[in-house]
Amino acid sequence: MSQVEEEQTGPTLTCVVGYEDVVSDGGGSCTYGRELCPLSPQQSLAMAERIRTRYSINREILDEAAVNEMAEKSKSKTSLREKVKKSVRCSGPRLKSCLLGSVPVLSWLPRYPIRENALGDLISGISVGIMQLPQGMAYALLASVPPVFGLYSSLYPVLVYFIFGTSKHISIGTYAVMSVMIGGVTERLAPDSDFMMWDNVTNASIVDTVLRDAERVRVAAAVTFMSGLFQILLGLVHFGFVVTYLSEPLVRGYTTGAAIHVIVSQLKYTFGISPPRYSGPFSLIYTVLEVCRLITQTNIGTLVVSIVAIIGLMLAKELNACLNKKIPVPIPVELIAIIIATIISWQVNLEQKYGVDIVGVIPSGIQAPRFPAVSLFGEVIGDAFALSVVGYGIVISLGRIFALKYGYKVDSNQELIALGLSNSIGGIFQCFAISCSMSRTMVQESSGGKTQVAGALSAVVIFFITMWIGRLFEDLPKAVLAAIIYVNLHGIMKQFMDIRALWRSNRVDMVIWVATFILTLLFNPDLGLATSIVFSMLTVIFRTQLPKYSLLGQVPGTDIYRPLEDYNQVRQVPGIFIFRSSATLYFANAEMYQDALGKKCGIDITKFLSAKKKLEAKRKRQEKKNAKKAKKAAKKNTVDMNGEPENKPQTDIAIIQMDAEPNPSLPRAIVLDLTPVNFLDTMGVKTLRNILKDYGEIGVEVVLAGCQTGVVDNLETGGFFNDKVTKSCLFSTVHDAVLYYESARTQNQDKVIKVTNL
Repeated sequence: MSQVEEEQTGPTLTCVVGYEDVVSDGGGSCTYGRELCPLSPQQSLAMAERIRTRYSINREILDEAAVNEMAEKSKSKTSLREKVKKSVRCSGPRLKSCLLGSVPVLSWLPRYPIRENALGDLISGISVGIMQLPQGMAYALLASVPPVFGLYSSLYPVLVYFIFGTSKHISIGTYAVMSVMIGGVTERLAPDSDFMMWDNVTNASIVDTVLRDAERVRVAAAVTFMSGLFQILLGLVHFGFVVTYLSEPLVRGYTTGAAIHVIVSQLKYTFGISPPRYSGPFSLIYTVLEVCRLITQTNIGTLVVSIVAIIGLMLAKELNACLNKKIPVPIPVELIAIIIATIISWQVNLEQKYGVDIVGVIPSGIQAPRFPAVSLFGEVIGDAFALSVVGYGIVISLGRIFALKYGYKVDSNQELIALGLSNSIGGIFQCFAISCSMSRTMVQESSGGKTQVAGALSAVVIFFITMWIGRLFEDLPKAVLAAIIYVNLHGIMKQFMDIRALWRSNRVDMVIWVATFILTLLFNPDLGLATSIVFSMLTVIFRTQLPKYSLLGQVPGTDIYRPLEDYNQVRQVPGIFIFRSSATLYFANAEMYQDALGKKCGIDITKFLSAKKKLEAKRKRQEKKNAKKAKKAAKKNTVDMNGEPENKPQTDIAIIQMDAEPNPSLPRAIVLDLTPVNFLDTMGVKTLRNILKDYGEIGVEVVLAGCQTGVVDNLETGGFFNDKVTKSCLFSTVHDAVLYYESARTQNQDKVIKVTNL
């Protein structure tokens, strides 16, 4: 029960604020309490100086047993059998909810507001579809498959996500990081060396590119299909939370490292050279060394095309940024670039005159579905899992950003299923693994896209391009596609600025960023991701093994307790040590917790227990010695006439007694503040039990405060409580425990708290 006592002077204005009355001299506006009051900031400050508010709370001191009794803690728990029975129970409303949740398009498409959203989604869909054309073809080069398969990957998966996805704004399709990971797999399992053939015309070995590309498409489809199956499986078992292990510094460091792999993989198209493709750890270093070795063989025509394309795209991007607020739709600079480059290449005949490598044959139409090669599944299972985790992490991270911005919910498990279906069905149509692109997503959102309809319309644009327009780009130089990739990666490269920001805010996160970046560079994107996650987990363990241990003191006149070393006005409660760790208590830090308690309290518990044992052993030896002396003395006693022995005082028997008074160097009690602890394992429970036992033997009572319900349950199941240790040693707050000992010292019968906050 709260009471507010106020002192006021002069004319007043009373405002009801939450449950309190606020009094001031009126005028202006200010925020005080929960609502907005008509006071100016100056009047608010003057009011705060004049008003003196006193809160008084009266209740009994409550330990855990008293709280359970007062709140009537429920003892019944749902059994596993009942939970399973409830989960499989089927009803009409539940079936409908399950259907709408599994196929979200059925819930929102019938209510689609055509007038409000149709025009924006149409413009957005066309804009994104135009962007998908050059990006799809460029990222196909990263995946080491023919460019047309990048268009397929921008078609089928997008339509599937339209049906099953829950994010309204992200643009699903080809993505640079995913493409370079696919390229690592395709070139590892289908290297050029496996397709060498003898050319009788040149009397040299050449690569059979037709057979090689066909095999690489088979590998890409197989790993994509497998990654989709992994995502579906994880979604069905509600493992959407797996993305929580991909922290933001880890994801940003990983994507930056993967971007370096992307850039290095495109150097051969920029310089017109043919370095061998390396795979496995340190392959990036080997590739860079090989490029440096072959740099003297650079094709000048290809290099000129690359430089012109890069400069032109960068200038166009800057122009786009300047006109961003003046035009409703960004200028499709990539599309303009490939059109101009294709026309120039066709007119000048760059391939024949200057040896510039071009895209080549682009078949019209779409591919017939074909089930991926099962024989490849065993060889790509590890790569598929890495692809599934990376792709999902990028999708859900970007999806949540826009969901928070526009006020709707993204279902993490449904996103896994939607992405899994997109990849698995896409694998059947010879697509490679997809995710979402930040650049296309920004265009989709900024050009007016409000629902998944924009994504579906972009797929329709790609369909028309694939059916009738694709062959027009056969003369497009691959160097232009590489230039498009370079320019589109500039946003990712800006992430190097994270290092400076993280150095100032959180250096552990900075270490995770840098380590992830380096590991990704050294071990390639697939193995680099795994090692980065392991490193991130090690930092968590490291931080829980080295928590901050503190002794708490009381802020005078309040029930607030803060570390003594951090505050000048905090005072230690006489005779009571309040100990707190900043981390939870489990096997990795249980021993350190016990050692830190002794150091902070200045108690060498081992020394005290050893001294007590020695004293106890000495007392027992003395008692045994006295018993022998008494037995000898009894034989010499005379017997009176009634046959009773004559008792004589034994003045030569030494008596050892334990001190009845407590050691003045020891505290009366120790309060363990377990507020930061969210669980206890077997070692944690054992440690607390040993602390109570050891300190109890030297006359120091130990109690626990601030235990969460789950921690109390851990104590119960861990066998912490017995006939001697009951829930009376558990207090709801630190202040309850302190006042318990204070009241016991002053008035043993009085257990009423009166807390006054000035």
